[in-house]
Amino acid sequence: MKTNIGLTDNARQFNAEVLSKLLADEFILYTKARNAHYNVTGVDFHSKHVYFEELYTELAVNVDAVAERIKTLGHYAPSSLKDYLKLTHLTEERSTDSTDSKSWISELLIDYEIIVSFIRQNIDAIEESNDKSTADFLIGLMEAHEKTAWMLRSHLG
Repeated sequence: MKTNIGLTDNARQFNAEVLSKLLADEFILYTKARNAHYNVTGVDFHSKHVYFEELYTELAVNVDAVAERIKTLGHYAPSSLKDYLKLTHLTEERSTDSTDSKSWISELLIDYEIIVSFIRQNIDAIEESNDKSTADFLIGLMEAHEKTAWMLRSHLG
């Protein structure tokens, strides 16, 4: 059945494509936060192990919310690792072999900032398509990621 929510087919298609890239980014970041949770080492192990669990738990909620927004627009939500790796702006590979918390935090911070920038670059076009719901959703997600980026930055001094 055709989605008839007051948006043009082109607007729904464009917005779903933006959201699909975001979904891939969120999933890759979720995976990296899990990796940090599993593999962090050092004297601050426990506190960072718990912190990284909080991050990946929040990201799991984001992954689901982005996928559901794509479906609300009447489009297929990509859900395979192959699709995510094609769509993402992030890399799943680490830039270092170090497993201390500062290394993990530095890498996660870069990815959070990439996602914030991607959302910021696309929000005007989504607003112009008259898709206030998707724009509002993305603004909220961007604000949450900005706050997490600030907190990660604060860990680094």
